[in-house]
Amino acid sequence: MDSRRVRRLLIAAALLAFAPICAGEPQLRVLVQRAPLAGYTHYEAPSLWPRFRTGDRLDLSREPDNPHDARAIAVRWQQHRIGYLPRAENDAVSQAMDEGSRVEARIGRLRDDPDPRHRIEIEVFLLP
Repeated sequence: MDSRRVRRLLIAAALLAFAPICAGEPQLRVLVQRAPLAGYTHYEAPSLWPRFRTGDRLDLSREPDNPHDARAIAVRWQQHRIGYLPRAENDAVSQAMDEGSRVEARIGRLRDDPDPRHRIEIEVFLLP
């Protein structure tokens, strides 16, 4: 079994197993994923780049009818679509969202990298 598949299975297990434990702790959030923003150059991220700040809240929304990825999760910053969670890393989070788990995301790291795939790192948290 390849390491990506093992990682996805472990994240999925943690999401499913940890949710009942969190129910009594309203302040608790669990970091379940760090991932680069996919699609940076195809959406509004390049024009918004100067306005982004580490820690900015991001909104995640499922797109089960997406023709490219049934597990697609769009990423928005202040109602602007800036990209997606990477397809190779969205299984566990999309499953949790589909099952009604609450998640939140933020900009975890910004890099002025010449490769746009390395500019924005997203952090995804599981909420009780």
